[in-house]
Amino acid sequence: MPDLRSLVKDHTGGSPMGGHKYVRRSLRHLSGDLDKQGHQACPNTVGRLLRDQHFSPRANVKRLTGGPCPDRDRQFRYIQQLRKAFSQAGLPVLSIDAKKKELVGNFKNPGRAWREVPDLVNIYDFIHQAICRATPYGLFDPQRNRALVCVGISADTAEFAVDCLDQWWRRQGRRAYPQARKLLIMADGGGSNGHRPRLFKRALQQWADRHGVEVTVCHYPTGASKWNPVEHRLFGQISINWAAQPLRTLDTMLACIRGTTTTTGLRVEAVLVPKTYARKIKVTDAEMKALNIQRHRTCPDWNYTIHPRTTSVVSQSAKRIC
Repeated sequence: MPDLRSLVKDHTGGSPMGGHKYVRRSLRHLSGDLDKQGHQACPNTVGRLLRDQHFSPRANVKRLTGGPCPDRDRQFRYIQQLRKAFSQAGLPVLSIDAKKKELVGNFKNPGRAWREVPDLVNIYDFIHQAICRATPYGLFDPQRNRALVCVGISADTAEFAVDCLDQWWRRQGRRAYPQARKLLIMADGGGSNGHRPRLFKRALQQWADRHGVEVTVCHYPTGASKWNPVEHRLFGQISINWAAQPLRTLDTMLACIRGTTTTTGLRVEAVLVPKTYARKIKVTDAEMKALNIQRHRTCPDWNYTIHPRTTSVVSQSAKRIC
């Protein structure tokens, strides 16, 4: 054992306090190295000896979040504060994000379902064999437990995200909140609706001008998207509902989304967005200066309010909620 331990010493990691270790070298290589030192031990024997010493094969564990963000807790508290203020005022609160892109065709969908025989699907997920690559974009209203999912078949851009917001407002929002002239959006820190893309802010400004609604946006810190309600209260339920169901057509995908319900009363509407969106649209400095955007004092990069560019719609007294 001392010789075996010396061989794995430089290839061992784990918890020094808990006694859990693992070896990064193969049993065959360790067996060969032991043979060179005069010990005859087949790979199976080496494996048994290592297990007796509490070694075992282990995969990497994603647990480290990188350097701590100094404003992480502050941002979470601020989002909760605004969310409570909007809810108490009877104003809409919307959680938005894009779900993982899905290949539409005869492809495997993860999960298992009760069937007499399994569905036969393609061995390989070749894109050229797919009907299209669809992007489900979710807009979840946690106050009403209602959601709209827009399925796009083009690029996941900021314009697509705001078009989905427009769909939600026309189909659900203005009926549920007929007197609302303010809207709170909770979004991830990256992606098409991230805090950096200029196009997202420009598109939101155009939407606010069109509908006369003041839009307040709060972005979750980097790496904290799983706390966005749309992730676990909508996307997770959709994945459960279509588990092991091959998404062979767009109609099948839309039907699976519409059929998603929970015991707490979740209801989901789904709509196809066939529009084609251009990529890499540049927004100039002049266009950014023309935006009627107000940065909040708390984490201004993550929190801002976009006011309609018409003085008759929003009075000066209603311009601040924070």
